Amino acid sequence: MTPTPEDTLAELAIRFPAATRVFHRYTLDYCCKGGRSLEDACKAKILDPQAVLNEIASEADTGEPLKVSELPISELIDRILTRYHEPLREELPRLLAMARKVEAVHGSKESCPSGLSAHLAQVHAEVEAHLKKEECILFPMIRGGQPAYMPVQVMTKEHDDHANSLRKTRELTNDFQPPPEACTTWRALFIGLSALEQDLMQHIHLENYVLFPRALNQPNPGGGLPQRSWLLSQ
Repeated sequence: MTPTPEDTLAELAIRFPAATRVFHRYTLDYCCKGGRSLEDACKAKILDPQAVLNEIASEADTGEPLKVSELPISELIDRILTRYHEPLREELPRLLAMARKVEAVHGSKESCPSGLSAHLAQVHAEVEAHLKKEECILFPMIRGGQPAYMPVQVMTKEHDDHANSLRKTRELTNDFQPPPEACTTWRALFIGLSALEQDLMQHIHLENYVLFPRALNQPNPGGGLPQRSWLLSQ
C-alpha cells in the first residue's frame, strides 16, 4: 500500500522500517504517540508530511532484515530479548560512566550537562526494573497463552515514563548537540545517547504496536490497541 499522511506513525514504522530512521531525524515520537497520523504529527512540528513520506520512500531500508511483525510470537519475544534487552544492559552502564566522567572533568564549565549522570542513573534503575518485569512476568505469560491485559497496561504506562525520560535527556544535552569545547568523551557520550534514544523508541514501538496487540488476541497491525484503551498515547 502507498503510504499517505493519514497513516499513523505506528503503521508506517511497521510497514516501512526505514521510517523509524526518518522519524528519529525529525524527533517524531512513533512509539508512545504512534497513534497519531503523520499529518497531525508533522503539523505539531511544522513539517511537510509529503516531504517526510518522500524521505521514507527514498531511503534504502537496511535497518530490519526481516519483517518482525510476521514472526511467531515466541520468536518475536526472543528477538526483543536479543536485539533490545541485552544491548540495553550493556549500553546504559557505559553511558552512565561516561556522563559521570564528563561532569567530573568539565563541571565548572557553563556548557557542562550538569545533572545528566544523576538522570541516567535513575533511567538505568527504572529500565532494569522494567526489563525484569517483562522477562520474569509478562513474557512467560504471553508464551504460555495466559491473559496478560493488566501486565500489558503496567508495561505500557512504564513505556510512557521512559518516553518522558528520553525527552528530559534531550533537554539536558541540548538535543545531543555538543558545544565547541566538548572533549572526545563528551562528544561520544552524546552520540551514544542519540543512538540509545533511537533503539529505545524502536523497542517500545515493537512492543506497543506489534507484541502487545497480538498477545491480547487483538490483531490490528500498526493500529495498536482499541481506542477505548489508554495504551495509545495521543
